[in-house]
Amino acid sequence: MHDDRALVEARLKRVLDERIRPAVYPESVPLTVEAWVAPGEPVPVAEGLAAPHTPVEVGTRWGAPWATTWFRVMGEVPAEWAGRTVEAVLDLGFDERMPGFQCEALVYTPDGEPVKAVNPRNQWVRVGAPVAGGESVEWRLEAASNPVLLGDDPFRPTDLGDRETAGDEPQYVLTRMDLAVFDAEVWELVQDLEVVGELMQELPVENARRWELLRAVGRCLDAIDLQDVNGTAAAARSHLLDVLASPADASAHRISAVGHAHIDSAWLWPLRETVRKVARTTSNMTNLLETEEEFVFAMSQAQQFAWIKEHRPEVYAKVKKAVAEGRFVPAGGMWVESDTNMPGSEAMARQFVHGKRFFIEEFGVENDEAWLPDTFGFAAGLPQIIKAAGAKWLLTQKISWSQINKFPHHTFHWEGIDGTRIFTHFPPVDTYNCSMLGREIAHAARNFRDKGVAKHSLAPTGWGDGGGGTTREMIAKSRRLRSLEGSATVEWEKPAEFFAKAEAEYPDPPVWVGELYLELHRATLTSQARTKQGNRRSEHLLREAELWAATASVRTTFVYPYEQLDRIWKTVLLHQFHDILPGSSIAWVHREAEQTYAAVADELTGIVEAAQRALAGDGDTELVFNAAAHARGGVASGAAGPREQTGQVTVSARPDGGHVLDNGLLRVEIDGRGLVVSAYDIAADRETVAPGGAANLLQLHPDFPNMWDAWDVDAFYRNVVTDLTQVDSLTVDGGGGSVTVTRGFGASRVTQTLTLPPGAKRLDIDTEVDWRETEKFLKAAFPLDVHAERYAAETQFGHLYRPTHTNTSWDAAKFEACNHRFVHVAEPDWGVALVNDSTYGHDVTRTVRPAASGAGTTTTVRLSLLRAPRFPDPHTDQGVHRFRYALAPGATVTDAVREGYAINLPERRVPGSAPVEPLVSVDLDSVVVSAVKLADDGSGDVVVRLYEAGGGRARARLRLGFPSTSVAATDLLERPLAEAPAYEVDGGQVALSLRPFELVTLRFVC
Repeated sequence: MHDDRALVEARLKRVLDERIRPAVYPESVPLTVEAWVAPGEPVPVAEGLAAPHTPVEVGTRWGAPWATTWFRVMGEVPAEWAGRTVEAVLDLGFDERMPGFQCEALVYTPDGEPVKAVNPRNQWVRVGAPVAGGESVEWRLEAASNPVLLGDDPFRPTDLGDRETAGDEPQYVLTRMDLAVFDAEVWELVQDLEVVGELMQELPVENARRWELLRAVGRCLDAIDLQDVNGTAAAARSHLLDVLASPADASAHRISAVGHAHIDSAWLWPLRETVRKVARTTSNMTNLLETEEEFVFAMSQAQQFAWIKEHRPEVYAKVKKAVAEGRFVPAGGMWVESDTNMPGSEAMARQFVHGKRFFIEEFGVENDEAWLPDTFGFAAGLPQIIKAAGAKWLLTQKISWSQINKFPHHTFHWEGIDGTRIFTHFPPVDTYNCSMLGREIAHAARNFRDKGVAKHSLAPTGWGDGGGGTTREMIAKSRRLRSLEGSATVEWEKPAEFFAKAEAEYPDPPVWVGELYLELHRATLTSQARTKQGNRRSEHLLREAELWAATASVRTTFVYPYEQLDRIWKTVLLHQFHDILPGSSIAWVHREAEQTYAAVADELTGIVEAAQRALAGDGDTELVFNAAAHARGGVASGAAGPREQTGQVTVSARPDGGHVLDNGLLRVEIDGRGLVVSAYDIAADRETVAPGGAANLLQLHPDFPNMWDAWDVDAFYRNVVTDLTQVDSLTVDGGGGSVTVTRGFGASRVTQTLTLPPGAKRLDIDTEVDWRETEKFLKAAFPLDVHAERYAAETQFGHLYRPTHTNTSWDAAKFEACNHRFVHVAEPDWGVALVNDSTYGHDVTRTVRPAASGAGTTTTVRLSLLRAPRFPDPHTDQGVHRFRYALAPGATVTDAVREGYAINLPERRVPGSAPVEPLVSVDLDSVVVSAVKLADDGSGDVVVRLYEAGGGRARARLRLGFPSTSVAATDLLERPLAEAPAYEVDGGQVALSLRPFELVTLRFVC
C-alpha cells in the first residue's frame, strides 16, 4: 500500500495554518487603544487604573525591558453581531513559541476586577456568548515587557538580565487589538484535526488505525470549501465523528492529566515579576475552571499562594473559592519547589513545615505528596524528611534529563539513608509542560518502563517555567483523548487520586536506594558563590537565633520572636528555590539575593546578641557562647568563661624552603610554593598527603559547557588544567601558627592563610579570591594517601557514600557531586575529613601510584570554589570572595560532623556575669541536635530535633536544662505521632535509642 501520509500531513498543515485557524475569528473590528508607561517599578493596580493614558496605534513599538505599560482598550460590539459569540483578541507582539518568556498582561475591568491574562498561547478575552450587539467594551491591561532571554540564539551573554543594565529600547510591537466573532464550530474543527492528525503521525505504518485516520482526514479536508471555511466546518467535522468515537483498547496506557503551570519563583525574571506571573496564571486557571467541568488544576509552592494573597487579594479570593470546591489543588506542601541537594537539614525540614502549615491554615488541605518536577536531583536524606512531614509520595520529572543513564523505573519506592521508603513517580511523558500533543501522549505510553505490572502515569499539563498554565485547547484535546482508539486514555485527576491508583495497582514496586542523582546541571553546586554563602550563613544564624532565643525565653524575661523568625525562615526558604540557590538565575535575582542575605544576617545577629545579653546578665566577665552541636572547651550549647589555651604551635623553617607548623598533634609542612606537602598525624604515625603530592593546590580549568552555562559543567573540562603554583609572597605570622601565601593568576589574585590552631588536629585554610576570570573553574585539590573505594559526603540528617571509582557508567556520571559541611575519606582504621563553611560542589578521584612514587593509592578530594559562566548573568561572581575550609587528618565521620558544625558556627564572646548552662545537651557525639526552639504555636513548649549522624545505632541521654512535665515525639509540624516510641523525662534526662540516621523531633511541655 502506498504510504501517502506525508502528503496528507503537508496538506493538513497548510490548510490548518492558512485557512482553518484564521477562520476561527472570521470578522473583527479594531479597538481603540491608549497607553501609560509606569515610571520605574510596577505600581499598585489602583494607580495604573487611574493614570492618564494617551492614544497609541497598532504597530507601535512599546515596552522597554522590565517596564510596565498600562493599556486601555475600548470598543463597541457591532449591532449586526447580535446572537454570536464575541471575544477580544489582544496580541501584544507575542512570539507563540515562547509562552512565559516574554511580554504578558493581566486584564482588568475598569474598576480593577481581574478578568484573565493574555500571553502568547492565550490571547483571547470573552465578551459574550452570545452578545446582544451594541455593548460597550473597556478593559485595562497591566502589560509586562519582560525581555526574551532564551530566544533563537540562547546562552549568549546579555545585559538584559538586570534592569540596571538592560537599557530602554522597546522590545515589542503592538500587533492586534480587536473585537472579533468567535466561530466555535471552526475552533472545534481545529481541535478535531489536531488530535486525529497527531495520533496518525504516531502510529506505525503497519497499523490499520493509522490508515483509517488518514482517510478520515482526507475526507474532512475535501469537505472544506477553502473560500467558505465557516460555512462548511460542520460538514467537515462530520467526517471525523466515527474515528473520534472509536474507544481505546482496554489495555491502553492510562494518563492522569493534572492541570499545571510550573512557575519558577525566579529565573529569567526577578522575584517581583513572579508575583505578577502567579496572578496572571491563576486568573486564567480560575477562569477555565468556571467553564470546564472536568478540569482540575494543581499549583505547588505555598510562597506563590502567599504572594497573591498579599498582592492580588481579588485573584486570591477566586483561588480560595476554587480550592474549597476541590478543583484548584494546593500541591506539594513545600514553601517553594526548592533545590534539595544544598539546603541544610533544618532548612529542608522547614520547607515542609512552612508549606504544609500554610495549606492547612489557609485551605484546610494537608498534602500527602511532595511535588518537585524541576528540581536538579534529590538528596538521599529527603525520604525521611518527607515522611516526617506527614507525606508519603513524591513526583518529579527532571531525572529524565540525565545525559548518560536512563533511569530504570517510572514508579518505584525510593529508599533514603535511614531506610525510609517513599512511593515515587517520574511521569514518562518526560515533561512538566505537557500540552496534550499527540507525540507527548504517545511518548508517555511507549516510554513507560513499568508495563505489565502497572499502566497509570501522570502528565502535568500546561505551559510552565514562566507560567501560563493549561489552555482551553489542551482541555478540548484531552476530551477527545478520554477514550480514543490507538491512544493512551486521558482523564483529569488530582495528584492524590493518581497516586492512590498507582499505589493500588503496584503494591510491590522496585526499590531505588540512595540519592536520585541528576546527570546534568552539576555546576549549580558552585555557580553564584555569594548566593550559596548567603544561604549557608543564614541557615546557621537561624540555628543560633532559635537556640539562644529559646534559652533566653525559658530562663529570662526575653520574648521569643515568633513572627520575626517565621518571616526570616520564609525569606531564606524562598531563596532556596531551584533556580536561585543553584545560581542559575539572571543577575538581578542574585544581586537582590545578596542584599537580602545581608539584611537577614543583620536581623538574625540582632536576635542572637539580644538573647545572649539577656542570658549573660550584667558584668564584665567574658563569656564564650557555643552554638555548635558539640562541646567546645567543655561548653555545649551554652556559655562559659574563656578557657585557657592548651598547647602551643611552633613555626620553623623547612630545609628545602617554606615552613613547618607543629602543635604536637599535627606537623604540617608548607613548601616554598605555599603548598601543603605534608600533614603528619603524630599520634597515628600517619602521613595525610600522598607521596609526591601537594595539598591545597589551586587548580584552574577552562569551563565552556556545550549549553546551559550556569547550570552545566561537562566532563571534558578536566582535560586541561593549570596548577597555580606561582608565589608572589609567603609570610609567617610571628604571633601564631599561620602562614600566608599570595598568588596572582590571569587577572585574579588569591590570598590564603593556613593556620594550625593549638590543641586542634586540624589545619584551617582561609582563602580570599579577587576573581576576575571568565569561563574558568577554580578548584582546591587535596591528594590524600588513603586507599578508599568510597567516601562519605554530608547530606540532610546524615551522610551518604559515593564510589571513588568509575566501575559503571552510573559511577562515572557523578564526576561532580554535592556535600554539605564535610567530605570524609577513610581506610578502616584512619580517615581524613575536609570541612567547609560555604562550598557544596566537589569531586573525588582515585589513582594508583607507580612504585617510584611510593606505590599505593591516592584519593584526591577537590573542593569547587568558583566558576565564571556568562549566561544568564554575564558577570557571574566577579569580585572578592572568601572561603574557609579545613583539613582534619585522623578524623572519623563523627569528628567530621563535629568539625563541620564548628567551622560554620564560630564562638561568640559577650561580657556578662555568670556561665549559661545549655538548654539541652547530649552525652554522645554521634547524636546531633539540629534545632532547639520554642513550639511554633506559641505555647511555650520546647522543641528539640536531633538525629543519629554516624550511620550506626546509638544509645544516648538527652539532658534538659529546664523543667518539663512530659515529652512526646512529633512530626516536623510539632504534632504528636500516633505511632512512636514512648519517651519519658526521668531526672531531667530522656533516654534515646536511635537507628542509623534516625531523625526524632521531641516536644517538651514546660
